[in-house]
Amino acid sequence: MAEPAAAGVSSLPREVREQLAELELELSEGDITQKGYEKKRAKLLAPYLPQTQGADPASQKESRTQMPAPSAAPSSAPSASSSSKFHRARSGGARDERYRSDIHTEAVQAALAKHKEQKMALPMPTKRRSTFVQSPADACTPPDTSSASEDEGSLRRQAALSAALHQSLQNAESWINRSVQGSSTSSSASSTLSHGEGKGTSGSLADVFASARIESFSVPPDVTATTSSSSCPSARPAAVDLPPSGIVKGMHKGSNRSSLMDTADGVPVSSRVSTKIQQLLNTLKRPKRPPLKEFFVDDFEEIVEVPQPDPNQPKPEGRQMTPVKGEPLGVVCNWPPALEAALQRWGTTQAKCPCLTALDVTGKPVYTLTYGKLWSRSLKLAYTLLNKLGTKNEPVLRPGDRVALVYPNNDPVMFMVAFYGCLLAEVIPVPIEVPLTRKDAGGQQIGFLLGSCGIALALTTEVCLKGLPKTQNGEIVQFKGWPRLKWVVTDSKYLSKSPKDWQPNISAAGPEPAYIEYKTSKEGSVMGVTVSRVAMLAHCQALSQACNYSEGETIVNVLDFKKDAGLWHGILTNVMNKLHTISVPYSVMKTCPLSWVQRVHAHKARVALVKCRDLHWAMMAHRDQRDVSLSSLRMLVVTDGANPWSVSSCDAFLSLFQSHGLKPEAICPCATSPEAMTIAIRRPGVPGAPLPGRAILSMHGLSFGVIRVNTEDKNSALTVQDVGHVMPGGMMCIVKPDGAPQLCKTDEIGEICVSSRAGGMMYYGLAGVTKNTFEVIPVTAAGSPVAEVPFVRSGLLGFVGPGSLVFVVGKMDGLLTVSGRRHNADDIVATGLAVESIKTVYRGRIAVFSVSVFYDERIVVVAEQRPDASEEDSFQWMSRVLQAIDSIHQVGVYCLALVPANTLPKTPLGGIHISQTKQHFLEGSLHPCNILMCPHTCVTNLPKPRQKQPGVGPASVMVGNLVAGKRIAQASGRDLGQLEDNDLVKKHQFLTEVLQWRAQATPDHPLFLLLNAKGTTVCTATCLQLHKKAERIASVLCDKGHLNAGDNVVLLYPPGIELITAFYGCLYAGCVPVTVRPPHAQSLGATLPTVRMIVEVSKAACILTTQTLMRLLKSREAAAAVDVKTWPTIIDTDDLPRKRLAQLYKPPTAEMLAYLDFSVSTTGMLTGVKMSHAAVSGLCRAIKLQCELYSSRQIAICLDPYCGLGFVLWCLCSVYSGHQSILIPPMELESNLFLWLSTVSQYKIRDTFCSYSVMELCTKGLGNQVEMLKARGINLSCVRTCVVVAEERPRVSLTHSFSKLFKDLGLSPRAVSTTFGSRVNVAICLQGTSGPDPTTVYVDLKSLRHDRVRLVERGAPQSLLLSESGKILPGVKVVIVNPETKGPLGDSHLGEIWVNSPHTASGYYTIYDSESLQADHFNTRLSFGDAAQTLWARTGYLGFVRRTELTAASGERHDALYVVGALDETLELRGLRYHPIDIETSVSRTHRSIAECAVFTWTNLLVVVVELCGCEQEALDLVPLVTNVVLEEHYLIVGVVVVVDPGVIPINSRGEKQRMHLRDSFLADQLDPIYVAYNM
Repeated sequence: MAEPAAAGVSSLPREVREQLAELELELSEGDITQKGYEKKRAKLLAPYLPQTQGADPASQKESRTQMPAPSAAPSSAPSASSSSKFHRARSGGARDERYRSDIHTEAVQAALAKHKEQKMALPMPTKRRSTFVQSPADACTPPDTSSASEDEGSLRRQAALSAALHQSLQNAESWINRSVQGSSTSSSASSTLSHGEGKGTSGSLADVFASARIESFSVPPDVTATTSSSSCPSARPAAVDLPPSGIVKGMHKGSNRSSLMDTADGVPVSSRVSTKIQQLLNTLKRPKRPPLKEFFVDDFEEIVEVPQPDPNQPKPEGRQMTPVKGEPLGVVCNWPPALEAALQRWGTTQAKCPCLTALDVTGKPVYTLTYGKLWSRSLKLAYTLLNKLGTKNEPVLRPGDRVALVYPNNDPVMFMVAFYGCLLAEVIPVPIEVPLTRKDAGGQQIGFLLGSCGIALALTTEVCLKGLPKTQNGEIVQFKGWPRLKWVVTDSKYLSKSPKDWQPNISAAGPEPAYIEYKTSKEGSVMGVTVSRVAMLAHCQALSQACNYSEGETIVNVLDFKKDAGLWHGILTNVMNKLHTISVPYSVMKTCPLSWVQRVHAHKARVALVKCRDLHWAMMAHRDQRDVSLSSLRMLVVTDGANPWSVSSCDAFLSLFQSHGLKPEAICPCATSPEAMTIAIRRPGVPGAPLPGRAILSMHGLSFGVIRVNTEDKNSALTVQDVGHVMPGGMMCIVKPDGAPQLCKTDEIGEICVSSRAGGMMYYGLAGVTKNTFEVIPVTAAGSPVAEVPFVRSGLLGFVGPGSLVFVVGKMDGLLTVSGRRHNADDIVATGLAVESIKTVYRGRIAVFSVSVFYDERIVVVAEQRPDASEEDSFQWMSRVLQAIDSIHQVGVYCLALVPANTLPKTPLGGIHISQTKQHFLEGSLHPCNILMCPHTCVTNLPKPRQKQPGVGPASVMVGNLVAGKRIAQASGRDLGQLEDNDLVKKHQFLTEVLQWRAQATPDHPLFLLLNAKGTTVCTATCLQLHKKAERIASVLCDKGHLNAGDNVVLLYPPGIELITAFYGCLYAGCVPVTVRPPHAQSLGATLPTVRMIVEVSKAACILTTQTLMRLLKSREAAAAVDVKTWPTIIDTDDLPRKRLAQLYKPPTAEMLAYLDFSVSTTGMLTGVKMSHAAVSGLCRAIKLQCELYSSRQIAICLDPYCGLGFVLWCLCSVYSGHQSILIPPMELESNLFLWLSTVSQYKIRDTFCSYSVMELCTKGLGNQVEMLKARGINLSCVRTCVVVAEERPRVSLTHSFSKLFKDLGLSPRAVSTTFGSRVNVAICLQGTSGPDPTTVYVDLKSLRHDRVRLVERGAPQSLLLSESGKILPGVKVVIVNPETKGPLGDSHLGEIWVNSPHTASGYYTIYDSESLQADHFNTRLSFGDAAQTLWARTGYLGFVRRTELTAASGERHDALYVVGALDETLELRGLRYHPIDIETSVSRTHRSIAECAVFTWTNLLVVVVELCGCEQEALDLVPLVTNVVLEEHYLIVGVVVVVDPGVIPINSRGEKQRMHLRDSFLADQLDPIYVAYNM
């Protein structure tokens, strides 16, 4: 039925659409065959199909995609006719039987059909092929071009492309509609999904599709590839300043970034990623359901939306219910006084009667236990337990002790003997599951139960004991969380026969405990429900009366005999009535699903105890066995009949087996719970009597806890069957599920509470929880108690219907309360299964639970994926499940995850262990293979986006601040005027003059010392040597380079003294030096373009370098990266002629240019600033004063010497101040981590400078070697200041851990501090030697987003620790300014830091001399409030000033400057200002496998990139964790989560993340991510 996909349903006339829907309904109900359906459908659609005449037949074939309607799922009504379908389906693993419902499947299909009309195109996540390859996944994806060769394939693709375009322009039909199974192209024409294995073309078609299908066909703005040719290297080189994306500071403000992102020849590049993001944006544009009310919130408080109750929501209107009583418990004369008495009676008088038959693996009876044998063996065991385990004076067991029973599910005989043996010995049996591994799901909680019951003894069989996991020396392993146990084997041969005169003590049943049944709560904790002897007896009596058991009847039990109905009927009531039980274990059911039906037939059993699962399995296998008869059954007890979906299993089973003699009145659903035991059971009916009715309830009403018969929308209806009447001798009422136990109204859903003698008495050892569950006194609305007796909460939700019939609609444990509405986990599982799950979900294994995120519960659905499911099938199933749940339950799913088959934690009988699954999800250890998060649709309680108040001018803000008594935020360093030092400054205006003067005055004074990785000095330079070498370089520049004064010269040197001599050589020749980091030989492709760009932008006339680098620049490898023919003159300075200039150049004024400082900012901007001679002298002087540098001093520098303060310290300061600089190239630390610290210790350095990358290397690399450093004699007590040179917010955690780590080596905690500089002024703050220590403050993160500064206490929630960035340098003034209005701010505001100082740079050096930018950044004035009209430079950083309690050197109180982050980097989201580092810090904390993280925005989506340092299967675990933490801590919804390999996030030489580069690589699809998740 390949139909051209162009027949978009949404574009058809309405009546045709209605006819189609009717047709689909007919098909799904089986009223029409598939063939008839196709014929009629084709006829309906014929007039609307586009005719593509004369098109290439290949293209027509390609453009057809199969489109079975979603409702053409194998119709799941298991009528006799469709039984063959069931058989077929079974081979692929059964769906989960618990939840099968035809009514429901139909509703889901109808809901999905309705959704077709408003389609949503979800972008499919991108996954690297290597990740999670599930067995034959590829086999399911038809290959792109199976027979064709590559070229032929591309031709066919071209044709398909045109046809696809033709279609997609005809109609905007989305892919969800089209089932991808069998489409002729795997990832192209069939969908907008594109696979991870893009071969160049497979992605492009998807892109055309996506862009063609965007609302109203607007082509998305292209913001994709960049001019940068750098593909990110996989290993992160030591320091790579990636080439800026063709952006130079001169132009970035005016022109839009996206216009630059083209290929070299200006053609926009298409990209898979950007198309997907565009799709995501379009999906998100669809209005969210709950409309957010528009109101203005003061921008200071972020108020989380509280869901307002819907005024139209249904409310209960009935009268208050009255408690319902069961019939009285009949008095039968021969009922025994205790259960043990019944055993004694039958064991002695009817010894030959069969009691219990066990089956072997094939389902054949293997052993029958008679009443005589049961009695004699129980006696032997009781005697052994009491007398043979310890000594006479010190028995191991005393009556009343608890004993664990550990018996496998296929050995009911041994269990029954052990259980009755314990009863006769008056010890309390606690049946538990056999532990299979040391780490069973929930095993630890079982250990908690054993511990709280004080159990020291476990009974088991010999075979079972052999199978338990052992340690090497043969002992049974200590299970996690379990107490130490003594294991006792109860096989007959090990038991002692009791002496003739020994009799067990059998007293009348009283309130003492008889046994403990374990129960797992919603949180996963295991509790023991204690049942007293009298309750055990009364329950058996009530069951005997309700089920009308008579002596000698045969019953078949398929349930677990250790607990619940399996224990109550098959072990206890069995003995009470001398019944014969045939026990069918789970393992037999797995191999032969029909075995229980065969047992009923063979033994003519009167009663069978089953679950819906067993009915379902029998139906699927029923063709194997034609001649079975169920006519003997008078009762088929369906023990999970309380499950809302059991009704359809019962109906289907009846319709199939009625022809085999099953009587309709024999089906008896019942409701049970561990606490209240049997709550209600349908009594066996009279033949021919009308069957009980059904309740068809509105799901919408149920979610508000109200019973409404469903009328309006049959899709969201829930059909439930009754579970009969209250048990004999019991009383029932319905109370509100939360709060005080108040009676419900008659049309209200509540928790069922039961009062009877037959119920649990307590949770063993847990008095507090017991009171709330077992001792409930329900009250009326007036507050008066309903009855004298306490009630027990059953944990079931339901109501009492007409005729006192009990209806159950769910369990308290499965209750999900989302935004005030209640949903049932089982209902949501059923909806998931009704969506053609057979292709995707493994054995119908789906878990649903809720997690608390951002002040509300959020629904999580986890399913196991079939090993052969294809990516597309899975993703399609996920998208449709979301729609179905949305449509039927009107609730959003927060996260939908698929995990590989068989990986979810299992309960003992193979179900899913929900609480453990939830724990794995929250810990990030679930390892999904597919995940879809939908925070955009679910999270509707975010605070209002902040709106900036318009029309408030800066002047009124200032007045407001003054009125509020806030000081204007400004601060300044010491005044230069009063700090005149020696005549040096007056005498020498230029640095070149200072050097010449030093060469004459102190020729042999060493200025520089360069160390290698071994710590040995490889090169030194005295004043005279430096001067001489500089002269020679100057003469080479004039001779070889023919340069004129004012020409720019690029210096390309490794960190060292050559760089310094070349710098002064340029100054001597009157040239302007530009220092550039040399390219990295191993990654030329990434590093050379930056060099090339600086050479071009600086218009350099010549390059000075070493011979090695010169060869590299002209090499063949370099030619691959850049055009090597266009380099300017290259001069190597290795062998210089001994020739000097006749005259050294002296600049006419100090305002002349001294050098250019080029640097790539973190936003990927390449900016060069002009430094004049005056600025150079001013800067050196300020640093000299702040650090008290004299010629007798030594300082150690471990920094990159190419730009900013690093360059100034490396090349300029020593010449100016005369101190000696020990130079340590940072790259040497990679081969010798100790180098920097041992140098500082060896030379007894007082002041040392380093970068964050150096500090991080030492912290991470030497963290565990402090003792070894001590042994080597490294001592850091000499260090007075250790300064980190940076242009960012101080990394407090790093400096703190560094100080802490090395304090044992004598490092003073006060020594470490940071500097602050920016492009306009390279040194604004520097700690220096005098003055108060750096201060730290905690500020409120929420306020910072509003540009406010609110100090909080340490440990306050949402607090951020900030440290002062050193002291402001002498002569520097700063003011905090509103970046928009340019008005000064008060000190409680965050604003841009503006600076005024003698050493500010004189402007940008750009190709385009844009005056406006110069004026705006370097010479700008406050908009008011500054009478002096000072000229300020804008740093581009946000910060604030705080007056501290400390005293500055001037005697005044010290003003501290705190830097918060770069303005360019901030993210404007929801009207608030976010700093990426804060989000990144939160994300890095969420999972141990996150190595590094970076965030950026694209359009208005937040993209989070995380580096995964664990194994690839952890990649998808990170998606929900990242989404949760950003939502919880920052009130933001993550749009895209990208998981990449370590080293992918680009980091520059200063150790700063280059987020814009990352963004460009992501959009150009160059990251090779492990996984990309697009959050809905």
